[in-house]
Amino acid sequence: MKISQKKSAFHNEVLTRFDLYKSLFLTLPFRRVKHTGTILPFFTTHCEKGIEAQLAPEDIIESFFGQYEQYVQEKDRVDFLFRIVQYIERQVVLFDAVEDSAFQTIGKTEEAGLLQTLFQRAQESPELKKKIVDKLHDFSVRLVLTAHPTQFYPGPVLAIITDLIEALKENDVPNIQQLLQQLGKTPFINKEKPTPVDEAASLAWFLENVFYKVASEIQSKIDSELEVPIEEVKQLIELGFWPGGDRDGNPNVTAESTKKVAAMLRTILFRCYYRDFRVVKRRITFRGTEKYLDTLQNLFYENSFNPKENPADETAVILENLNAVKDVLNENHDGLFVDLVEDLIRKVITFGCYFTTLDIRQDSSILRNTFQYLIERYPDTQVDAEQFAKGEAEKQQGMPFSELSLTYEEDADKLVKDTMDVIGLLKQIQQSGSERAAQRFIISNCQQASDILGLMQLFLWSGWKKESLTIDFVPLFETVDDLSRAADVMRSLYTHPVYAEHIKRRGNKQTIMLGFSDSTKDGGYLMANWSIYKAKIELTAIAREYDVDLIFFDGRGGPPARGGGKTQKFYASMGKEIANEHIQLTIQGQTISSQYGSLETAKHNIEQLIQAGMVSELQQKEGDTLTPRQKEIIDQMAQESHRKFMDLRKHPLFLKYLETLSPLKELSEVNISSRPVKRNSDRELRLEDLRAISFVTSWSQLKQNIPGFYGVGTALRWAEDNNLWSYVRNLYENSGMFKTIIDNCMMSMTKSNFNLTAYMQKDATFGEFWTMLRDEYELTKKYTLKLSQTSELMEDYPVDRASILAREEIVLPLLVIQHYAIRTILNKKNVSAEQEAVYKKLIGRTIYGVVNAGRNLA
Repeated sequence: MKISQKKSAFHNEVLTRFDLYKSLFLTLPFRRVKHTGTILPFFTTHCEKGIEAQLAPEDIIESFFGQYEQYVQEKDRVDFLFRIVQYIERQVVLFDAVEDSAFQTIGKTEEAGLLQTLFQRAQESPELKKKIVDKLHDFSVRLVLTAHPTQFYPGPVLAIITDLIEALKENDVPNIQQLLQQLGKTPFINKEKPTPVDEAASLAWFLENVFYKVASEIQSKIDSELEVPIEEVKQLIELGFWPGGDRDGNPNVTAESTKKVAAMLRTILFRCYYRDFRVVKRRITFRGTEKYLDTLQNLFYENSFNPKENPADETAVILENLNAVKDVLNENHDGLFVDLVEDLIRKVITFGCYFTTLDIRQDSSILRNTFQYLIERYPDTQVDAEQFAKGEAEKQQGMPFSELSLTYEEDADKLVKDTMDVIGLLKQIQQSGSERAAQRFIISNCQQASDILGLMQLFLWSGWKKESLTIDFVPLFETVDDLSRAADVMRSLYTHPVYAEHIKRRGNKQTIMLGFSDSTKDGGYLMANWSIYKAKIELTAIAREYDVDLIFFDGRGGPPARGGGKTQKFYASMGKEIANEHIQLTIQGQTISSQYGSLETAKHNIEQLIQAGMVSELQQKEGDTLTPRQKEIIDQMAQESHRKFMDLRKHPLFLKYLETLSPLKELSEVNISSRPVKRNSDRELRLEDLRAISFVTSWSQLKQNIPGFYGVGTALRWAEDNNLWSYVRNLYENSGMFKTIIDNCMMSMTKSNFNLTAYMQKDATFGEFWTMLRDEYELTKKYTLKLSQTSELMEDYPVDRASILAREEIVLPLLVIQHYAIRTILNKKNVSAEQEAVYKKLIGRTIYGVVNAGRNLA
């Protein structure tokens, strides 16, 4: 589809339909809603004109109220602003639903149908078909759902969106009107902060309603296209889960919540199985199947509605009986309804008795504290504490790998207790759902090989045995410094005799997680991208040297500033120097709801990841493997960008600007997550303690999106000044990795709007600082447009650009209201404590709407 056609399709199918259905809000039987909807266009226009005139938010709001006699009292004004927020929140939901309902029609991405095209070519080429089948035997895609708070729709609203999408596809106006009424009465906020179990239950909605169906459908399609017998099927799509297991910086996650989540996932899965089984049983009423069906009926029902405390793994029994039913159908009943049985078999092969692998994550400092606690209290650990404290070499040599069953005293630190409790709990979870139920322990802030070896030793001190240690230890390298040391850390592990034996028992596989969020916060956008890419090359070379099957697990969040954006293009552009046999990445917040929230979008995006993994090996472009000279140039640009970003970080106003002008403080008070906004929440804010999500979200609320572009313009100008522009142009045209970095940067800038805060340039305290940020934005815009040879940001992605601009227009009044409330509190002109609390609540509500509308935030 040509660019002009794409624009036209989006305008007709999304923007026009949104305007039509938006008018239905005015017909709802809520008087206050109708009044708000009538006045909102005037308020929006007033905000747009005020921003264009570079007015401060308080001037925009006050001049608007000056036109209306009914808004004299402050109480009436604040009430009106709250109603505007609530109305726009629901408009955002409608826009989401309209856009998603048009997914097939608008050809949202140029990648649509590429996997099918690849399979069609395979049918014409036996050689290509064999290559694809061989590749699939060693390939998998794992999507790991996290509870990171980057999307705020509560469960009931997600369900309404799903129903609304279906109604919009049918243009079912009466049903749409009813659903909008339901939306009008459904709360968008939680009264209390969710617990880790609440978060897990919320995300389980996607497991049950989307992934359970889509994973099987895609697997079936691929098996059918490539004519792979079901008995030879290898699990292609895997799921991972962090809520209830990710305790890094979240003291609310305990062994008890981990246990509850594991049990809940198992129960939800069996209810999915039971629903499918009832269809099977209704259709298969033939002789010879009775005893197998009776066994399955009892097994599915009891595990669904009467779950035991510590159940057994029933996967083998389920498959044995399903295969027996299948055999009877094929042998005696002409294979009638065998497709229903095969579908259930495929789901059981994929999900077992666990549904999704529950990952455990904890910070290395907590694990070190636990190790220290045990060696101080138990002489029989065989660790010489004095020798052990000397340095890294002594730590590695002094690890005894003794097998003991140690316990903690009641006075032990609660995080020490939790660490030991969850290590013991993992064995129990595996017994209930197989090894795949919980087999990974991720070490955040991993800085040295002893962090991994020490955790392995903790398992051996908690009753586990070396020969049956069915756990994968996954280092997470995230900061720029940690990424630069990652290769040395892994070499130490691969050459350590005990660890080498362990990964040999684990199939010679090693998973390494490379985080993005803290890399951006730590070193800026370009340096974060390059550091991860460079680390992947180094880590791949070492893994190949020691014959280790390396799996990269990417902590790539929704927005480009957190590693997201055009994710499938990133994976398709891995060159020969990077292991790409397995694609594993985190998905969270808006990424879950926008890219995996419906059957259609989930199917599309998972297929694109599969296709990207195939293409990166089978149809690899020569330009995706960088030459030494290209690496040198990118490295130099990354250094220039890093220097620019570090100068910003060291600026005395950096944190003060963010704390004062963005809703950073209010983020900690909204009930969106069980996790604190920052680590060490009891002390003064430091950048290293501030969570990357809060960091990125705060900049996105300012519409400045610093983590997604700052320093890129400086780096590109440096390249031009040093006569390297032709090299950079060549990189953009031929390196998928580099092009994706630049295109994602332009996405971040498209979601920026410095006009919103233009009034700040005259501010006595922050005026120069704001100007510095705006100047780098303009510089980056100038050079990215020159590099891409386009006249506007995201010109080559017209549908995505149109979607972003439409969403930005919808939430513009929310941003004005938010900044008005922030400045009202700052100025404190006759603002009582009670009034301040109301304005803080108003700020919190605007955060919800802006984040939900942004989908990918920045």
